[in-house]
Amino acid sequence: MTTQTKLDINFIRQQFPALKRDFIFMDNAGGSQVLDSVINRISDYLSTTNVQLGATYAVSQESGKRVDEATEKVAQYINASRKEEVVVGPSTTMLLRILSLTLSEQWVAGDEIIVSNSDHEANVSCWMDLRKKGIVVKIWKLNPETMRFDLNDLQDILSPRTKLVTLVHASNILGTINPIQEIAKKVHQAGALICVDGVAFAPHRPVDVQALNVDFYAFSTYKAYGPHQAILYGKYSLLKKLESFNHYFIGKEEVPYKLQPGNFNFELTYSLGAIPEYFETVYNYHFPDNKEVSINEKRNKSFELIANHEEELAALLLGYLADKKQVRIIGETKADKSKRVPTISFVHKSIKSSAIVRKVDKFNIGIRYGDFYAKKIIEDFNLVEKDGVVRVSLVHYNTLDEVRKLISAFETIL
Repeated sequence: MTTQTKLDINFIRQQFPALKRDFIFMDNAGGSQVLDSVINRISDYLSTTNVQLGATYAVSQESGKRVDEATEKVAQYINASRKEEVVVGPSTTMLLRILSLTLSEQWVAGDEIIVSNSDHEANVSCWMDLRKKGIVVKIWKLNPETMRFDLNDLQDILSPRTKLVTLVHASNILGTINPIQEIAKKVHQAGALICVDGVAFAPHRPVDVQALNVDFYAFSTYKAYGPHQAILYGKYSLLKKLESFNHYFIGKEEVPYKLQPGNFNFELTYSLGAIPEYFETVYNYHFPDNKEVSINEKRNKSFELIANHEEELAALLLGYLADKKQVRIIGETKADKSKRVPTISFVHKSIKSSAIVRKVDKFNIGIRYGDFYAKKIIEDFNLVEKDGVVRVSLVHYNTLDEVRKLISAFETIL
């Protein structure tokens, strides 16, 4: 086998059982399809080691080892410094809520946090609710002309009392990739912490929490080819300082268990180990003659292939939409992989977004309309009357032919 310079889409699609259906999945930002290897791990765990962890008997010890090793793989996958920096929970919304409640115990009335108007409510409501404690919340707004963040605007609202800045890595409506490394540097220079919602970014690009130098980072695994679960990363030194959110006898030193009330789901956590393995498999398939590289190098190279393929998908759809005079693309109009992921939103001048999507349904293509819980964008850009945006959210297992079929469907509507 020779080195593949382009993503072998047939090989990729073989890894996802749902893609055998006669249906085109383009609502992936709402939830991706699940890897066959993830499904097999869940089944295997429930079939062979479904016991409570922490007992002295052999099966419990085996079960604990399996879950532990999976967590270790996730930590390595996001380049955390140790597995204790990985908090597993039921959803990004819940994990960020727990973080807001425990982290805010260190703050006093008058302290400030900064949220954005680009975020999913998972990373807004939990912080806004702290106003009840006297915490001041400021909003960093997108530039309405560029639909991007202006770092000068952030500088204007940072203050000596700023404790936290929180925002998305990529918008689940605009698809825009935000310069987190640069933002983190500015936030840290101001003496504050940074928390990033990576839900819309993690399915498309590698997450390296140390390179980004973020303090907290969260994403949902069910949108990144895994089960309905989520990950919260936190620097160990910061997690140790948080108050326990678990039973009274679970102390502050018990990281991350103190942030996992009711424990975490064992079979789903075990299945998470299949996600890093998948990207290693993608590398080994495409570069069979060069396997002597680190796991993270394999991950990065796999995502490079993925980004190139996704850029092609986005270019085809964005090019079509740009030629439609009645259509306005909401967000980046170019497919540049360094600036956006292939989550593409638009509105039509005379047809409501809901009507467009319902007409697409009959073509056996799944897209969506609405605000996607990023309500501030829809409100601030006056898109409520349109029933929000039409969103087409592509991932690397989508094909150019599928995009062409969507375009053919749009031709009967737009």
